[in-house]
Amino acid sequence: MSIDQSLTASDIGIFRKGTTITPLSQVKTPASDRGFVVGVSLLGGHTRRIFHQHHATSHDFTENSIYIRDLSENYKADLSSGFDFLLFELPDASLNKFAEDAELSGVSSLSVQAASKDIVLANLARALIPALERPEEASALFVDQMTTAIGTYLVQRYGGRPPVAKSRTRVLSRAHEKLAKGIFSDNLEGDILISDVAEACNLSRGYFIRAFRETTGMTPYQWLLSERINRARELLLTSNAPLAEIAIVCGFADQSHFTRVFSSIVGTTPGTWRRSS
Repeated sequence: MSIDQSLTASDIGIFRKGTTITPLSQVKTPASDRGFVVGVSLLGGHTRRIFHQHHATSHDFTENSIYIRDLSENYKADLSSGFDFLLFELPDASLNKFAEDAELSGVSSLSVQAASKDIVLANLARALIPALERPEEASALFVDQMTTAIGTYLVQRYGGRPPVAKSRTRVLSRAHEKLAKGIFSDNLEGDILISDVAEACNLSRGYFIRAFRETTGMTPYQWLLSERINRARELLLTSNAPLAEIAIVCGFADQSHFTRVFSSIVGTTPGTWRRSS
């Protein structure tokens, strides 16, 4: 593999696999109890011939096309060209958990797909590429938030259940908002899971995410990142601490990580902002 990356998440296995070598050998995967795997094609031009019990089908994968495989079934396919896929492995227990979060209890499987176009899923998946490329900088909260969004979308789109009527707007109580923000502020590095905060508020994970966004206008990770930058600005103004020290205090992996994030949000580097302020 010319690309072989992975990322740790609580409910979904996240991988990126790619190769430019052609021709490729046949792939065989025996049936297992690992649940489902979802692949998102980051590039076009990949083709594969999938062998079923009594016939075979050929599929051309364009950019942003996907496949969904039930891992409880044997799989055999000829891969005839290079590929670059983001892969998500969902155990059955995680699928049930996402279904409950989406208020779709009873969803226990996903509809099998091959080379179907799905821009929404592709965009959600692509948001995880920087975390795969620099896992040491990846916030556990961000990864958890994105995998929750991906898992929820999958059960809603491919779970085979009719959509639930849109419920009324949900907001956090003042006590829950204060508690959640306090927990996030105490974990600026982002090494906390949304399920932990939701449990502290005695709410389901799905309800908490929607209510937090409705209450604050931001996702949990967006709010946390805003707090990191606010604290960094305060330290830049009120102390002579080196940028590397401020980076660590504010939950960034190192000064380089701090500079990239600060510049993308504020529009200038921390050093330049400190001097001009």
